[in-house]
Formats: sequence, C-alpha cells, structure tokens
Amino acid sequence: QVQLVESGGGLVQPGGSLRLSCAASGLTFDDYAIGWFRQAPGKEREGVSCISSSSVGTYYPDSGRGRFTISRDNAANTVYLQMNSLIPEDAAIYYCAAGRLVRYDCSRYGAAYGTWGQGTQVTVSS
Repeated sequence: QVQLVESGGGLVQPGGSLRLSCAASGLTFDDYAIGWFRQAPGKEREGVSCISSSSVGTYYPDSGRGRFTISRDNAANTVYLQMNSLIPEDAAIYYCAAGRLVRYDCSRYGAAYGTWGQGTQVTVSS
C-alpha cells in the first residue's frame, strides 16, 4: 500500500520557520518526483515546490523562491520542505504528492501526481 505521511506543521509567528516532512512507504521512492502543494480556505490548491526523483530538478513559485527549500533523502524515503520567513499568507494545509516523471523533472501541477498525503496544517499568526 502506497502511503505518504506529512508532518512538521504547526503554529508559528510571522518571520518564523518550519520544516515539513513527507515520509513515503510502499513505493520505490527514488523512482518518484515529489511535489508540495497547499490549500487555504476558500482558495485553490497551489504548487509550493517540487523535486525530481534524481534531485536535479526543483521548482519554486515566485511566492516561495528564496524562502522555501526542498530536499530529499532517498535512503530515508523522505522529502523535506524548509520554510523560512513565513508570512500569514503561507497559512494553509500542506500536502505532499508522489508521481512517476522523468528523472530530471518534476511538476508544479497536481494532475501529474497520483498519490497524495493527508496534509499537515501550517498556521502563521502572532
């Protein structure tokens, strides 16, 4: 059974940091690109970052570039999203997703991923 489990969310003050983790099981992890997405109440889901199976390809939208860093540890079947300088607009449920793409590529679009986690809540508030 393929499973993704997110962790690391919580309440943080503006300007603070969080590191989200996405732990995978039931799949050959280093065959899969991993994407992070978020959805805030009343808003559409948006891509936050992604990393290719080989770690060569990564993506950040303008909103996260310079603040967010994605990395993966294939030995631990885990992808990390380090989020710094958090702002209230970053508050959302964060989801990770896995998809089999070419080894150097990942996708900012949710349709590219077939397996999703349950999400972890990130709240940014003073």
